[in-house]
Amino acid sequence: MKAAAFDLASPATLAEASALLAEPTAMAMAGGQSLGPMLNLRLARPGLLVRLAGIEGLAGASEDADAVTIGALVTHAAIADGRAPDPGQGVLARVADGIAYRAVRNRGTIGGSLCHADPAADWVTVLTALGATALTSAGRAILVEDFVTAAFRTVLRPGELLTAVCVPRLRPGARWGYVKACRKPGEFAHAMAAVLLDGEMRLRLVIGATGGRPILLHDEAGIADALAGLDPVAAHIQAVIARRALAQARA
Repeated sequence: MKAAAFDLASPATLAEASALLAEPTAMAMAGGQSLGPMLNLRLARPGLLVRLAGIEGLAGASEDADAVTIGALVTHAAIADGRAPDPGQGVLARVADGIAYRAVRNRGTIGGSLCHADPAADWVTVLTALGATALTSAGRAILVEDFVTAAFRTVLRPGELLTAVCVPRLRPGARWGYVKACRKPGEFAHAMAAVLLDGEMRLRLVIGATGGRPILLHDEAGIADALAGLDPVAAHIQAVIARRALAQARA
């Protein structure tokens, strides 16, 4: 199947992109690794597709003493290869290296993945656990735990773009765990969990791939209650993965 007809625009600036995306039928495209298949299956039918790849500044990265900031168009491959700064312990590179296949990592972007907001996408869960902040073209700074509101839904307004993600540095003594279950390598996970124990052993446990927004817990005793609305088999698998991530962080 092929995509329905649409117009294509390649703006050179954020201002141009924002103006184009204010149109009701417009959609943004970063790496296209998620949107492309949706277009071909006609699950997405934009009247105007706004290609972001030519906008200067969205593919850069920077760091300071408190955080690393990664542009929305930085690819998974760049993060996996260490070509983007890391907040500590190589956590971002480790996650990026496990996303899909190399061909997908070469094109897919951290910002595109976060804005697509697939519940089974790695960055949605991981960036929530790390306490990351989404920065937008409207000057807003939104915690990732508040950025994704539901499956494939975010708080972005018409014409507003994600420009970067700011990830706090891990504190000294912090511990990290990340586990996901896939039927075969490269597929989207059907269960995942990310765990951050900061230097004072405060817990951020995030359960992803539940079909909705990530579940953020600060107490592992709440796992069973948080998963109660799922099918019993799915809830059991999610609980096992969550406890494995906890064990990994504490090892």
